Amino acid sequence: MKVAKFGGSSVANAEQLIKVGNIIKSDPKRKFIVVSAPGKRFAGDAKMTDMLIQLGEAFHNDDDYELYLSAVMARFSEIIEGLRVNDDIYAEIETGIKMALAAKGSMESKMDAIKATGEDSSAKILSAYLNSVGLSAYYINPQEAGIIVSDEPGNARILPESFDKIYSLHNEEGILVIPGFFGYTKDGKLATFSRGGSDITGSIIAAGVKAEMYENFTDVDSVYTVNPNIVSHPKEITTLTYKEMRELSYAGFSVFHDEALIPAFREKIPVCIKNTNNPDAPGTLIVAEKETSEKCVVGIASDTGFCSLYVSKFLMNREVGFGRKLLNIFEDEGISFEHAPSGIDDMSVIFRDKKFTPEKEKVVVDRIKEELKVDTVSIHRDLAVIMVVGEGLVNTIGVAQKATTAFSNANVNIEMINQGSSEVSMMFGIQAADLNDAIQSLYTSFFS
Repeated sequence: MKVAKFGGSSVANAEQLIKVGNIIKSDPKRKFIVVSAPGKRFAGDAKMTDMLIQLGEAFHNDDDYELYLSAVMARFSEIIEGLRVNDDIYAEIETGIKMALAAKGSMESKMDAIKATGEDSSAKILSAYLNSVGLSAYYINPQEAGIIVSDEPGNARILPESFDKIYSLHNEEGILVIPGFFGYTKDGKLATFSRGGSDITGSIIAAGVKAEMYENFTDVDSVYTVNPNIVSHPKEITTLTYKEMRELSYAGFSVFHDEALIPAFREKIPVCIKNTNNPDAPGTLIVAEKETSEKCVVGIASDTGFCSLYVSKFLMNREVGFGRKLLNIFEDEGISFEHAPSGIDDMSVIFRDKKFTPEKEKVVVDRIKEELKVDTVSIHRDLAVIMVVGEGLVNTIGVAQKATTAFSNANVNIEMINQGSSEVSMMFGIQAADLNDAIQSLYTSFFS
């Protein structure tokens, strides 16, 4: 059996949901269906999750939230009418949203409950539609499905005991439609995964039921070798490994939430990315292992919004515990780091710029000067990170030379390189302003 997850663009309106119904009907193995909240119908449109966040904030601030509630219900009404399903669902959705607004608890917990109504409503609507076209389908709440999560509003993690409960779904009849993005704690409190977490739900269900395939339907035919907004008509990737996809997702590939594959990875379940608007296209297959080739680089990912902190101290390499003390300062300030390349007398820490407010910058710099007695400490902002990704990269001669030549050809200065820590990727840090030139040159070097 298969688990199929449909993203926001796939459930954005009635027309898209009809396509989803046809896809499910075309393959009887598609027994478990996971859905996102309705996404954008057109460029400039609002995603349902964003509309629900606005609604929740307006309610919390005692603003005129009825306007936001009307807009949310108008979207759902449009979908329900377009699919010609029972009008009772409209009242059920409205009641669910009002109950979430009135729920007691912390602001984070209340916002989780409000945001989750997007996915929950999608699942109820799709289930009703599938029944209207002759399929035996059932909506199942994540709590019934066995999705037990940690009590971390907005950033919940699946708990190990969930998987045995999820496996029991094998005994259920018909097609099971499950809302993505959220689960329930052991105490029965709703908690959402981080944003984009419907992908996580799909992977959890696939791992739990030990599916033969996890299909992730989106609005692109496949994963591309590079961002198509930077390079026009890039080549498609037919097969990736989990490690490659994880690296690509982390560094700006928007097809997958970067935590989504972990449950499927642990069970070695193949994942196929497919297009709801072109379901016959083969898509991109993600597997545990594949044969390496001479052309080991499969993709080039990039992202902006990074900064680095550079410290220098003579004889740093002889000072036991220096790195730990430096990273402890970041930990104390609640800042997670991405990379930490180092030399014998210097060390850099790379992290997301948004985590490093001016207030935190002052505290961190002052503590480094006072506690570590460094010779130099400096901050570099507006950085971009580029990841050249491919299994076997570390054992392939000439990849680094080809990459650095591409940067040189584009007249782009490399601020930092980090390769040795990963077997499947090579990281380059550059100024964000040079990103497009660098990516285009790298693409020409590796794929043209």
